[in-house]
Amino acid sequence: MSLTGLVIPLKGGIVMDMKRMNKIVEVNPMARWAVVEGGTSQGMLKAYLQKNHPGLRHSLPDAPAATTIAANVSLHGQGRLTQQYGFNSDMVTGLEVVLPTGEICRIGSPSIGPHWFSRGPALPDLSGLFLGWLGTTGIITRVGLMLYPNKKIRDVELFVTDRVELIPEMLFRLTHLEMLEDINVWFQPKPLMFQDNFHITIYFTGDDDEEIEFKRKKLWGVMQPYIDSRDGGFMSIQYIREGLLEMPQRSIADFADVPKGGGFEYSGPIVPIDHFPRYAAKLVELAAKYRLLYAGAARLISGGHSMMFAVSFAFNRDDRDLMARVKEALEEATEFALEQGGIPWKPNFIEQKMILKKMDPSTRRIFAMIKKNLDPRGIMNPGNWEVE
Repeated sequence: MSLTGLVIPLKGGIVMDMKRMNKIVEVNPMARWAVVEGGTSQGMLKAYLQKNHPGLRHSLPDAPAATTIAANVSLHGQGRLTQQYGFNSDMVTGLEVVLPTGEICRIGSPSIGPHWFSRGPALPDLSGLFLGWLGTTGIITRVGLMLYPNKKIRDVELFVTDRVELIPEMLFRLTHLEMLEDINVWFQPKPLMFQDNFHITIYFTGDDDEEIEFKRKKLWGVMQPYIDSRDGGFMSIQYIREGLLEMPQRSIADFADVPKGGGFEYSGPIVPIDHFPRYAAKLVELAAKYRLLYAGAARLISGGHSMMFAVSFAFNRDDRDLMARVKEALEEATEFALEQGGIPWKPNFIEQKMILKKMDPSTRRIFAMIKKNLDPRGIMNPGNWEVE
C-alpha cells in the first residue's frame, strides 16, 4: 500500500502479511494517545475513535483506508495534521519492534513501564533506529500514537494566484497565524480551469461557528494585501467543496486516470518553503522534456519549517514507452532535489542509492554500522538502504 514499493522482493524473500495483528490495544482519552498493533489500518482506528471517542482524532493520511498505521510511520508518512505537528512519525509515542535476531524490544516510555505516553525526552530516542528504515532494521508490532482534539466543524478556503514568486511569502504569512490545520499548494494544466494558476488550499477547524468565523476573518486579513494588489484572490468552491473536505481525498486517484490508464507516480522531496518557485519551474521543464501530464503539489510541515513538494506524473499502464519516460523524469527530479539540498521522501531503492552516494561519508558509515549490528545476516527487506 505504498508508492515507495516497500514490499517489492528485490532479492527474493518473504512478504509478511500482518492484517490479522489489528487490535486497538488501548486508548487513553485524557492523555490523548492510543496503542495499536502493527497491522491496524488507518480506517480501523478512525472508525474506532468516531464510535468510542468522538472528541479525538489521529493524523489521517491521504491513503487508502486499508493502509496500516505502522507502515505509515515507518516511512515518515504525512497526514491531515502534518502542517501543525510534523510527520506522522513525529507523533509516535512508543514502539514495540521484533528485531532481526527475533528479540522483542520496546522503545520509549513502554520500555520503562506500562504507559505509552512518550518516546522521550528523558530517554535517548531510539525510535530513529526503526522509523524511516523501511523495515530493514526490524518489524513494528505495536505503535503508540498521539491523538488530537477532533473539532466539531472543519472548513476550507481556496486562494488563487498566478505569481509563483509570491508563494513562499504567502505561506509564511499563513503559518504565522498558528491556527490552520493543513495548507497545500497545487497546480496542474488540466482541467483548463486550473491552468497557469497556483492554488493554496487552507483548512481550519473549530468547535462552533464563532471560532470558525474568527479564523476565517484572520485568514482573509492575512491575504488581503494580495487581493488589494490584484496578485490573487479567494476562489468560489461551491462545486468542489465536498471533494476538498474528503478525508482521505480521492482527487489523486482521479488524476491518475486522466490518461485513461490508471497510472500515477511521484517524487516528493522535503525542502524549505522558499524553494517552491524553483521546484515548480523544474516540474514544468520535466513535463515538457519528457512529454508528460503533470501535477505539482506542496504540503507544509511543522508550521512551515519545511514542505513536501510532489513532482507527479500520470501515465497509461499499457504504454511502456510512456512509463519509461515517467521513470526517467522522476529520476531527474530526484537528482535535482539532491543538488538543491532537498531530502527525497519515501525513497525507493533507486533513490536510496542516490541519497547514499550524496550523503556525508561519516554519516554513511553510521548507516552501515547500524544495519550490520541490527541485521548481521542481511535478512530484513534486502535491497533497501544497503550501503555498498
